[in-house]
Amino acid sequence: MEQKYQKLTEVFNLLKNNPQWQDLFIQNILHLEKQLYQHCQQNNNADFDVREKFTDAFIAPLFEENQILSKTLNDGTKFEFLYRSKIARDFVLSEPKNPNHVWEPQTTRLLKFLVSTPLALHGTTNVIIGGAYFGDQTILMAKANPNFTFHAFEPNNQQRQQLSKNAELNNLQNIKTCQQGLWNNSCTKLVLTDEDSFAHAEISENSNDKNAESFSTITINDYCKNNQINALSLIMLDIEGAEFNVLQGADNFLKMSADNAPNLVFEIHRSYVDWSVGLENTDLIKFVSGFGYKLFAVRDFNSNVDLSDHRKYFIELIPLQTDKIYLEGPPHGFNVLATKNPESWIFANPETFKIVNNVSPKLLRHRDPKIHQPIVE
Repeated sequence: MEQKYQKLTEVFNLLKNNPQWQDLFIQNILHLEKQLYQHCQQNNNADFDVREKFTDAFIAPLFEENQILSKTLNDGTKFEFLYRSKIARDFVLSEPKNPNHVWEPQTTRLLKFLVSTPLALHGTTNVIIGGAYFGDQTILMAKANPNFTFHAFEPNNQQRQQLSKNAELNNLQNIKTCQQGLWNNSCTKLVLTDEDSFAHAEISENSNDKNAESFSTITINDYCKNNQINALSLIMLDIEGAEFNVLQGADNFLKMSADNAPNLVFEIHRSYVDWSVGLENTDLIKFVSGFGYKLFAVRDFNSNVDLSDHRKYFIELIPLQTDKIYLEGPPHGFNVLATKNPESWIFANPETFKIVNNVSPKLLRHRDPKIHQPIVE
């Protein structure tokens, strides 16, 4: 048995050192993956996620955790990234090889729309991003509107450095990186727990913690006051359960009028938010809606999936009401769009947005396509 594993290791080392063989190997694994997904659907095996339980086992040995990879999108946008997350893996496995996004196709499309539509101005050109990572969405937002300033918070030192590198690779001058962690106060020390893209913030046990991995907090209110920012166009958060805390620290902006309040895009995840008594009754959703926001779930793949045919794939939004949204299945999360003025740009752009009901916001390759796939007419 040990000899067999040694041979397998030798094969993967050959693939590592031969990019052409590596590409061919990946193409064939992806072809097999498609066949297996079809087989699972035909045999009602909805619990078998081929990407996670099969494909990953063949792809992971091709790369080292700290290996820096590079990839170019179809519009020429360049990225360098560490191979250490599902985001990196699925970006490597993208079809086509040069896609139009890195992660979450519909959320990325929504974010680009939000910062480029004339209605995005709200009298300001500032955007707050919490959990900017290596810039998977920040870079594309900054390219979509070079006149905006994107304040990108990322306490993970390595990922923040990659973000700066990617801004440099794409000649972007409108991204301001920030090491602090967004929170509901500006006097706490936090540490990241769990791995990389799944890392979430916890309060340090020692308020005087000088650990190199700890970082200080700041509220959106205080950050904007310190930087003389009086209005925001958008607040985008992907911070693994800290969304409620952070939005509490942005109440100066949330209470603004519909013409001036920022749009919000944030994640809600069942690992951090108990929605068993209804989404409308969670503290996070009650807090946001209490300021007059209308909320919608964004239907999206938590992956890199080609949905570039905009004539076929709309940005599908589900009203965030328990009786209009399908939430069954394993613990999962999805992105939420909150806006005070949906009539002006969601309902005014039927060629881009579609309101749907009684389907899952979580798009999945391996589950019932009537519930977990885009609605194609």
